Amino acid sequence: MRRLIRFSFLASLLAVAVTPLAHSLEKQPASAYRARRVALGERIQGGVAVLFAAEEPVLDLTPYRQDEDFYYLTGWTEPGAVLVIVGSADQAATPGAPPARSYREILFLPTRNLRMEKYTGAKLDAASPGVARAVGVDAVAPLTELPAMLNHLIDEDRRLAYRLWTQPASTQARALVEFTAATLGLASAPATHDVTTSIIPLRVVKDPGEIALLQKASDASIAGQRAMMRAVRPGVTERAVAGQMTAAWMEAGCERASYAPIVGSGINSTILHYADNSRTIEDGDVIVVDAACEYSMYASDITRTVPANGHFTPRQREIYNIVLGSQQAAIDAFVAGKSKINDRDRRDPDSLDTAAFNYINTHGKSLDGKPLGQYWLHGLGHMVGIDVHDPAEIYPAVLKPGMVFTIEPGVYIPEEKLGVRVECVFLVGADGKLIDLTAALPHSAEAVEAAMQGK
Repeated sequence: MRRLIRFSFLASLLAVAVTPLAHSLEKQPASAYRARRVALGERIQGGVAVLFAAEEPVLDLTPYRQDEDFYYLTGWTEPGAVLVIVGSADQAATPGAPPARSYREILFLPTRNLRMEKYTGAKLDAASPGVARAVGVDAVAPLTELPAMLNHLIDEDRRLAYRLWTQPASTQARALVEFTAATLGLASAPATHDVTTSIIPLRVVKDPGEIALLQKASDASIAGQRAMMRAVRPGVTERAVAGQMTAAWMEAGCERASYAPIVGSGINSTILHYADNSRTIEDGDVIVVDAACEYSMYASDITRTVPANGHFTPRQREIYNIVLGSQQAAIDAFVAGKSKINDRDRRDPDSLDTAAFNYINTHGKSLDGKPLGQYWLHGLGHMVGIDVHDPAEIYPAVLKPGMVFTIEPGVYIPEEKLGVRVECVFLVGADGKLIDLTAALPHSAEAVEAAMQGK
């Protein structure tokens, strides 16, 4: 067990008061999070949104990570909190109508557990000095007051019982709604609205602060990929290569991998989400390395394919260039506000998937002379943000300025033990042009070989 550091209650309070924002994450200004909350308040149609923070994991093996929507709206990184947003509403002209409501936002914080804080570190509660400034929310209150506050709101305007917006998978939200229904004498707990459907349109377009964090995530991920290119050689295990990347990410200030790193050599290069990383790399292999990290909660997602001995065979180079060419075909076809991503139909002329698929299917053949399109098994890309697979309102998604997404074509030929994927992260700029956030990482087969040789 890690050595416990004893500290007094007074000393811990002083530490919290002096450094209320002591954490490793680079946050945006409080005004950015408030603007998002106000925007959500406008979307919930005069209702009440209740969002719960992620629960603290029981095991130290699982580091704490905040709920994506909760973090997007608050920048708050501690467990157990609840955000309540009350949408504004005008008073109806009918006699006896509920009074008008102004926009309100309250962050409810749980009571501190001083004994547990000796294991987890000091936390803030509603009574902590400087807490209002630290959280950046208009009002802070003890979590014990949440049921009474929600009860009062609905008692004043019974229509709110059917205008509650919550996270559909939250057991805490369901318990709160059921308890509130019981205290108000409702026959049953009312159905709630899915608050995530109102948050997705906000999250899908990134503001400048988010774009800066996404670039830092990509820069750190590039450092990891370059470390991989130096580490790959015959006789090294896939897991050792993953470890080199992890070390590079941590040195760059990242808190975790964006997803389980994929280091697939030989036949494993043809397994799309291979993550066991247990094989020893052999001479003549190609290795698909799909691995990236998070910087201050924002993710990157990068894939490169490299030869085990530093040199592609003619067949490996042929397939690599076809995949890279299909990515360029998608880039060349892009038109902001018109192009779509992740369209499995692959017949829509506005789909980037179609452009990439047509290139693959008309360049090169399998060993038995068939088109290579049969060996591309997934969509062309997805949104990227606080989640590596950030939500889109719907797929196929129309790509507009401020959106960040991947373009990741691939060809996977099991009978040749040959898989190739190239994945980059792109931002749609304000001018409608694509910006490659991973441009600093080698793309071409020649550049990959040079990087593996330390050039």
